[in-house]
Amino acid sequence: MSGILATTPALWYLARGSGVVSLALLTATVVGGITTSARWATARWPRFVVAALHRNASLLAVVFLALHVVTIVIDGYVPIRWLDVVVPFASAYRPAWLGLGAVALDLLVAVVVTSLLRGRLSRRVWRAVHWLAYACWPLAVAHGLGIGSDNRQPWMLLVDGLAIVSVAAAAWWRLGPASGPRATSRPSAIAAPRPANRRRGM
Repeated sequence: MSGILATTPALWYLARGSGVVSLALLTATVVGGITTSARWATARWPRFVVAALHRNASLLAVVFLALHVVTIVIDGYVPIRWLDVVVPFASAYRPAWLGLGAVALDLLVAVVVTSLLRGRLSRRVWRAVHWLAYACWPLAVAHGLGIGSDNRQPWMLLVDGLAIVSVAAAAWWRLGPASGPRATSRPSAIAAPRPANRRRGM
């Protein structure tokens, strides 16, 4: 079955495309996580909408990452084994760059598993593991820059550049003195108009 699929270029294009989409979704997940942690919200973008976008982007990132891993192994264009995608730096094919991708995958799997078991874990443990999602992103970027088949193409460099600028801008905004409007901030009270002075009778 894998040999038949490997003869079609569609599988290779699917592997490449799913990798690019995974990076874009992971970038959106990181940016969404930063805005969610800051409790950012506006009248047009309520906090529950921001949280829902963050959650949906993370779920889609996992789906496309799984598609990327499955297609890249089944395709057979490069000698990558199933073991190589989960055990870092064990591959004979470009072990350093592929190992970074394996580490990112392992961290993301840990985040997904702990999220599914969130009700059985303490909030401190869940948050500590959840922070690993932020480590996935630079590893994924480095993995793509080092081993991606399109890593020298102008359009791919543009995608990488936009991802880096987006996360850097979100981090700068989050760590800056003003993080924008937040859901927890209350509008300032509006002073009630004073009643007009009544004329006293003579």
